[in-house]
Amino acid sequence: MTIKLTPGDLQRLKRAHPDLKKFVMRAAEISTIPFTILQADRTIEQQKLNVAKGVSQTMKSRHLISGDGFVRAVDIAPLHDGKASFAWPLYYALAPILKQAAKDVKVPVEWGGDWKTFKDGPHWQLPWKQYP
Repeated sequence: MTIKLTPGDLQRLKRAHPDLKKFVMRAAEISTIPFTILQADRTIEQQKLNVAKGVSQTMKSRHLISGDGFVRAVDIAPLHDGKASFAWPLYYALAPILKQAAKDVKVPVEWGGDWKTFKDGPHWQLPWKQYP
């Protein structure tokens, strides 16, 4: 099954690192669960707001545009009845598909849902070690 990414999804991926984009495109090819791209790039002002609201814990976000013009994180949400869902059971169902997509294209990714503290279901990022 191929998930059809919308023009809005593709626009939100505009500043995503090429490897991150490759991972998302492969996920769209193999996913049996429809999903949407919530966000990739984020301004410093948006990040400050997210930290203030408690939805992010750092100003060293991988969503911030780096010196090469790319971001190294993307927020992906499963769709339920055509709308982005924030239900953990759907994230747990989608995660193995996204991890398989990353393996298929040989791009290492980290999922915020695997973090020990401050779990972040939509968050997928390229690791700092391989992508400083």
